[in-house]
This record gives sequence, structure tokens and C-alpha cells, in this order.
Amino acid sequence: MSGAGQGGSGGAAHETVRRAGLSEQALRAAGRAAARRALAEDLAGLGDLTGRAFPAPGQARVEARRPGVLSGSVPFVEAARLVDPDLTVAWEVSDGRPFAAGDAVATLTGRLAGILALERTGLNFLGRLSGVATVTARYVAEAAPGAAQAGLDTAPAIAGTRKTTPGLRALEKQAIADGGGSPHRFGLFDGAMIKDNHVAAAGGLCQAVAAVRAGLSHAHLLEVEVDTLEQLDEALAAGVPVVLLDNMDAATVREAVVRTGGRAVLEASGGIALERVREYAATGVDVISVGALTTGAAWVDLSMVVQ
Repeated sequence: MSGAGQGGSGGAAHETVRRAGLSEQALRAAGRAAARRALAEDLAGLGDLTGRAFPAPGQARVEARRPGVLSGSVPFVEAARLVDPDLTVAWEVSDGRPFAAGDAVATLTGRLAGILALERTGLNFLGRLSGVATVTARYVAEAAPGAAQAGLDTAPAIAGTRKTTPGLRALEKQAIADGGGSPHRFGLFDGAMIKDNHVAAAGGLCQAVAAVRAGLSHAHLLEVEVDTLEQLDEALAAGVPVVLLDNMDAATVREAVVRTGGRAVLEASGGIALERVREYAATGVDVISVGALTTGAAWVDLSMVVQ
């Protein structure tokens, strides 16, 4: 198989947030698992009743009908391997790279039966994941001008959330990275985040911080969600390294940045629409997290055309 192309106040911590992503090994494992599940839905272990009538060798191109940023080449290739190990895929565009309407994204060569069996499953991966990468790239593009207009040296990272499609989290997180964003934490296992329900369960923010900290090692990241500037003061007094400012308007976020004075990485979150990104970027916040990178991403329209 020929390859899938792979394409404020926090300082160095901010850059770490921006660049975190999946290792190649983890990405391929996630792609293989997702491809296996998807093909089981489409082929049910019995094959393609229509496509199997065409065993001759042939070629097909994946073409873009709309512009976007590519993501999903890995599960596409893993699905191709499972359908027919002799299929080859040559990528004209690599993950993380933009393409225009009409561009050829990839060329497939091999038995037509395998190409036809792969078609819908492969395009589903590319369409969904390229949609996430494309909307992420739009948010990233809006953040830089907002920071520059405010005289800031660095734009905030655009981060995803855990609002992902069940079973596709790793691939959707990688799609966010392909769009230039930060995946954020991948699950409940790789970072502790204290939210309002944890605070309620503990009887207060400081109590929740103490309870969660008691079960963490020195290597675990701790983040606390706050709704008010008073809660922010509590979190800072407790030495919390990352604070999420939940559903605060831009003016309040700006005040939070001033109060924090670089003592913690600050993340703004809560319904921040694309047209508001510049305003929030100008506050000096380190991270803007957006559930809509996954929940609101429209699919990118791609097709497969037999030559």
C-alpha cells in the first residue's frame, strides 16, 4: 500500500498546548480500528454484491467538490488495506494541507471490485474528518488577526473538546490538529479537569482541588473550570496551573487575564462562535476551546471517480 501523506500568559506552556497530537503509531491503530468497524457495517463480512462483478484492474481518483483542509488519509488507507491488500493509494494532498474545488486528492489503483467496495467507507472518513480540519482552520485563521490587533506576540491556541463522535475521538482529535488546532485532552485519563459538578460534589472549589490533587502524580495536569472572577481568585490561590473560564464575555476574560498575571494558563470556553474569535483572541487568553469544531463541522464533499 502506497502511503497516506501526513501531513498570552502561558508562554512555553501555550506552545505545548498548541502542538500536542497523536503519535503515528496511535493514529494508525485508531484508523485501523475505525476502518474495521465501518467496513463491518457496510460489508457485514459478506462483501459487495454489486462491486464484486467487476474484478478487472482499474483506477479511480478522489476529487474535491468543495474546498477544504484534508484529514482522514490514515483511516482511508487502513480501510483500503482491509478491503484489498493489493490496492495502492497515491496522495496528491496530504493531511493538514488545503485543497480547492476540483482538485484531485488521491489516486487508487488495483482491482475495481476493491475500489468500489472501499468507496463509501473511505469517502465517509475523508468527508467527516476533513470537515473538522476545515472548520478548525477557519477558527485558527481568525485568532491571529485578533491577537495582532491587540499588540500580542502570540495568538491563542484553538482547542477541541470531548464533544466527539463516539468511537471516532482519536481521529477527530487528529483532524483538529490537522486544521492547526490543539486536540486538548483525549479523555478523562490524561488530564484532570474539575468542573461545576465536581465542585458541587466536594462542597466547594478548594475542597474539590484538594480531593482531586490527592490522587494525582506530579506528572498529571490539573485544570479547573470557573464561572466567576471570584472562583478564578480561589483557583489561583490554590496554585492551579490551568484555569478554564466558562461562559465569560470577552471583557470579563480580559479582566481575568489581568488578574492572573501569568500565574496560570487561561482557557476561554463556552459558545464562542467564529465571528467572536478575534474579540476573544484580543483579550490575551492562552487557549480558546470550541465544541463546534466537532459538533458543528459540515462534511467536505468529495467523490470517487473511476477512470
